[in-house]
Amino acid sequence: KRILRRDLAPLVVGAPLFAQARPPRFLRSHEVKRLFETAGKDLPRPKALRSVAMLYLAYTLGLRPIEISRIRLDDIAFAAEEIRLPDRKSNNPVRLPLSEDTLRAIAAYLIGARPSSAHRRLFLTLKAPYGPITAAVVSCDIKRCMRKANLSASAYCLRHTYAQSLLEKGASLFEIKEMLGHDSIETARRYLHIHIRLMRKVL
Repeated sequence: KRILRRDLAPLVVGAPLFAQARPPRFLRSHEVKRLFETAGKDLPRPKALRSVAMLYLAYTLGLRPIEISRIRLDDIAFAAEEIRLPDRKSNNPVRLPLSEDTLRAIAAYLIGARPSSAHRRLFLTLKAPYGPITAAVVSCDIKRCMRKANLSASAYCLRHTYAQSLLEKGASLFEIKEMLGHDSIETARRYLHIHIRLMRKVL
């Protein structure tokens, strides 16, 4: 109402839009198979045991690197085959089922690679002094596995792959949003591709 002479409208910005020029990358089934086969070749080395457990958590649950780094021993219920994520982004705690392969990968890491420590975090550094790893370490370990499998992808690619798998199996956009721990459906929508096979089926 003419209180300010300068037009401030150009300074008002909306929510950030990430990677709009390129759609999110996800792995096809043959690429997923190659990734796990390549990562399994280095077993039972401690670093490989830790990396494989991280890969399964990222692929089967769509967890972010920071969520993987924050998992505590007390969050895993082996008998119930569940994992609890109390520190999820957007304060959205959740319990998720663990697949048999993921449970085996975690157990193999606990038995064969995790150092003896008073720390309750699941994933620890492999060299003394032992301590919790960061999200950056999770991202680097997964990225290294991707490079070994000749895949040009990041840790978040497994999260996108998880979302795409849910879509292919008939999950609704709301269900995908809940599983990914997003606040809005629009955020979940950006993780998904229009799948050619689904389009053909509808047509």
